[in-house]
Amino acid sequence: MRSYLFALAAAVGVISVAAAAEPRAPNILIIVSDDQGYGDIGVHGCKDIPTPNIDSIAKNGVRCTNGYVSGPYCSPTRAGLMTGRYQTRFGHEFNPGPKDETPDIGLPLTEVTLAERFKAAGYKTGMVGKWHLGYTEKLRPTSRGFEEFYGFLAGAHPYTPPGKAGHRGIFRGTKEVEETGYLTDVFAREALAYLDRHGKEPFFLYLAFNAVHGPMHPCERYLKRFESIKNETRRTYATMLTAMDDAIGQVLQKLKDLGIADDTLITFISDNGGPEQVNASDNGPLNGGKATTWEGGIRVPFLIQWPNGKLPAGTTYDQPVIQLDLFPTVLSAARADPEGKSVKLDGVNLLPYLRGEVRTPPHEALYWRFGGQLAVRAGDWKLVKAATGGGRAGGGGAALRREKATVDGAKLFNLRDDVGEQTDLAAKMPEKVAELAGMWQKWNAELIEPRWGPPARKKGE
Repeated sequence: MRSYLFALAAAVGVISVAAAAEPRAPNILIIVSDDQGYGDIGVHGCKDIPTPNIDSIAKNGVRCTNGYVSGPYCSPTRAGLMTGRYQTRFGHEFNPGPKDETPDIGLPLTEVTLAERFKAAGYKTGMVGKWHLGYTEKLRPTSRGFEEFYGFLAGAHPYTPPGKAGHRGIFRGTKEVEETGYLTDVFAREALAYLDRHGKEPFFLYLAFNAVHGPMHPCERYLKRFESIKNETRRTYATMLTAMDDAIGQVLQKLKDLGIADDTLITFISDNGGPEQVNASDNGPLNGGKATTWEGGIRVPFLIQWPNGKLPAGTTYDQPVIQLDLFPTVLSAARADPEGKSVKLDGVNLLPYLRGEVRTPPHEALYWRFGGQLAVRAGDWKLVKAATGGGRAGGGGAALRREKATVDGAKLFNLRDDVGEQTDLAAKMPEKVAELAGMWQKWNAELIEPRWGPPARKKGE
């Protein structure tokens, strides 16, 4: 009997040790900014607008120097992020239009979302901020895997309420509420409250700021700080970006205060490049901007932090990656099955690449289709057919016509030598053009036609 009890105690001890050795499932925090210029963070060389809190994610983690998004526009990028798949595979090529014009348009119900994956894995799931993936109840965050939601459904929203009236179109769950604060501050408040509620259990929080997207409403408490910036729009942009950076700082501090910073994987991206002539953002050395497949429309700040040696701190990763990769990356970190029973993902789990365990590139090539625009990047080479003229202005209305993309007349650039896409090598290297064109055409043959056309652009969008 004594030997039996001893064996039983030993077995229980082994189980206890094994349970204690099992690492805690990490929290996941995905932060997205809106219409932010590639050059508008300190670690990318920004001089006139300090971004210490965003920079800290890079300094404590990995900065992907060739980080991309799969769409040069708000809603398509978010559809790709939420599914881990090129949004053009399921027809989500353009933004939904206004609610009264396109009420039933949004992320197709056939797609499984990141929030649904995390919910199935036992995580608490919450979202704060801009949704832009559908208006009707079946398309809203609370119907797509998020247990909690505070934010708005459309593509843009005022930061300050007009007159004495409160904001309209802000929802807590499915109920519309009135809010009177500066919206970036409000989203910070809600994110902090979410962490207070769920900090003791594994959570997935999607924090999608609408900053620095128009309308250009300054955060007035920061205006004096940036009075040396003579361009009024840039000065307003600086206050909006600073409000967001401070909000991110509050969230990072809350993780520390709750003792869960080391248990939290954090990512930061912008949804597309900056529309420089609209919000005075700065895409740095890149050509073009929002709504174009030039580098300035699709290359974005791309930062990942996971402390305590889970990812190397203060490092850079130079191979091309894309926001589609975040889906399998964060699910793999949570030891959840990224694909489940869904169709094959286009994203790749980046963890072994960022840790240096795998030396080959994560992708043979990355692809884009946006109306009549297209691009493919393979290694240092990029074939692109973008909005006429490119330039710092971005695409403008010409970028948003529903045209059929073809490789005819596409330009060729070597991004290692020419990140600004200034020297077209197509005439000198027809074989490389043919190679990349063939890759893009093969990929394009797998896609479907857009489910809806581009909406008419309104001022500030």
